Amino acid sequence: MKYVSLNGQVIATDQAVVSVMDHGFLYGMGLFETFRTYNGQPFLLNQHLSRLANSCESLEIMWNESVDQVQNQIRDLMYANELTEAYIRYTVSAGTDILGLPSGAYEQPNIIIYAKSLPPARPDSMSLIDHLYSHSKSLRRLHTLRNTPEGDIRFKSLHYMNSILGKRELMQYQDHPSTAVEGLMLTKEQHIAEGIVSNLFFVKNQQLYTPAIDTGILPGITRAFVIQLAMAAGIVVHEGHYTWEHLLEADEIFLTNSVQEIVPVKQLLEDTVTYEVPHDLSHSMTLQLAYAYLKEAYQQ
Repeated sequence: MKYVSLNGQVIATDQAVVSVMDHGFLYGMGLFETFRTYNGQPFLLNQHLSRLANSCESLEIMWNESVDQVQNQIRDLMYANELTEAYIRYTVSAGTDILGLPSGAYEQPNIIIYAKSLPPARPDSMSLIDHLYSHSKSLRRLHTLRNTPEGDIRFKSLHYMNSILGKRELMQYQDHPSTAVEGLMLTKEQHIAEGIVSNLFFVKNQQLYTPAIDTGILPGITRAFVIQLAMAAGIVVHEGHYTWEHLLEADEIFLTNSVQEIVPVKQLLEDTVTYEVPHDLSHSMTLQLAYAYLKEAYQQ
C-alpha cells in the first residue's frame, strides 16, 4: 500500500501524519467503516456512510462528506495504488483538541482512507459452492466476553480493545491456523453475541436466527443486508437471545463480514472439544443467501 488518502489528498503512506493531540490517538475518539469493491465499485457504500454519519452525529464529530466525494476519493486512491479490486478502510478521527476530555464538538476531524488489494470475490474458475467450502471456518467459543456498547448501540469506533483481547485469546490456541478460525464472544449473561470481526447467523428448521442488537453487537451492514435478502426470499428471520447450545443444535451456521461476505462455519470449538456442524452446502440456505448477495454486489 504505497498511498493513503489524508483529508482528501493522496499521499505516500510513509509521509502521512496526524497530530499527537488528535483525540482519535489520545482517547480512541473516532469511527471507521470497512468495505470492499466489486468491479471497482464500493458495495453498500450508502449504508456504510449512513451508519458513519449517525455515529459522528452522536459523538459530535462534524463530518459531512457526500457519497460522491467519498467515491471520488476512493477512485483516486485505487488509481494511485494501481488496484482493480480493493479492501477499503474509511476512518474519521476526531481531530486535535486540548489534553483532557472534550466538552464541545469536534469541528475539524481527520479523514484517512486506506486501500489494499483484494482478489475477485470469486475466481472465474471456481464455482460458488467450491468457494464457500474452501473459505469455511471453525468457530471457537472464547472466554473473553463482549463488553457493553459505548452508548445505546455499539459504534464501529477506534477503541477496539475488547476485540483485540479476543484476538489475543484466539491466538493462544494452536490447533487451527488463525485464518481458518473465528472467535465467538458471548455476553456476561452467556448469550451468544458476535465474532471478533463478524456477525453470526444460524439456521434451524429452515428459519434464520441472529443475535439481537440489544446483546451489544455491532449493527453490521452486511448483517442487515443479509436479513433483507432473507426476508425478500420469504425466509422467516428471528432476532433474539440465544445460547451456545442453540448453535450445537443448528442445521447451518454462517458468519457475515463486509469484506469476507458470507462465511460458512464447519466446526464449533470449545476448549478441547470439537463439534462438527452439518456442512452439506449443496441445498443450503447459506448457499442461497451467498448467491443472492453476490448477484446484488455485481449488479450494483
